[in-house]
Amino acid sequence: MEDLSAEPVIRWRRYILGNAALEETGAVLRFVTNDTTTQQYSDAQLDDYGVRPGQRLIRRSPLRLNVRARFSLPSGELRGTAGFGFWNYPFIVSERRLPRLPRAIWFFYASPPANMRLDLHTPGYGWKAATIDTQRPGALALLPIAPLAVLLMQVTPLYRGFWSLIQHTIGIREAIVPATMTEWHTYEIEWGEQQSSFRVDGRAVLEHAPSPGGPLSFVMWLDNQYLIVTPQGRLGWGLLEAPGQQWMEVERCTIDPLI
Repeated sequence: MEDLSAEPVIRWRRYILGNAALEETGAVLRFVTNDTTTQQYSDAQLDDYGVRPGQRLIRRSPLRLNVRARFSLPSGELRGTAGFGFWNYPFIVSERRLPRLPRAIWFFYASPPANMRLDLHTPGYGWKAATIDTQRPGALALLPIAPLAVLLMQVTPLYRGFWSLIQHTIGIREAIVPATMTEWHTYEIEWGEQQSSFRVDGRAVLEHAPSPGGPLSFVMWLDNQYLIVTPQGRLGWGLLEAPGQQWMEVERCTIDPLI
């Protein structure tokens, strides 16, 4: 068992950039951004990327992640991205290598103007449960025709008719989390070998989602960025201004084998 209230500096890597901080108050760990601007990236983050020598990604299914958390602002008012779960760190510029194709299973928040409309039936922003695995064999087979697919997705009937098949191949499943972000909730991810599920306060939010392959890294963060990635080929990235303080408080975080 792993617990954020028990010596997090030993168990996790702390990653802080810009006007951000990790603040401990008793058993609560607060992820904070202060007066962020469009000129500087600010990120308060815990992860376990590279905590073992020679092994960057250490998490493999089956695992259960259990987090008790709340946020300072509701969905839509919190500016930037935030969340917790597992991913494969697709972009690590400092390591001077090509990006990895993304894999992730997490509770993920993004505020407008973000638009990551990867699930046909789910908005491109908001507080969501989500999976993606672009390293699945079927997904890799689609790479040579990706430019053509982007062109076809410009046509609305073709997008509606074919994107559900493509997103299934890429292992994408998403669902809006129907919980008020400013209230304390218990969030749970069961990352199985074939299928995964998400629960909030014991109630299912997303079930029978395709499990991404491993290894992955645990990550928990709050930052001031936005991302745009759509099937129609729209790509974008930027930073958001957020006057004052924003935070995510975490009272508990455990990662256990899923038996």
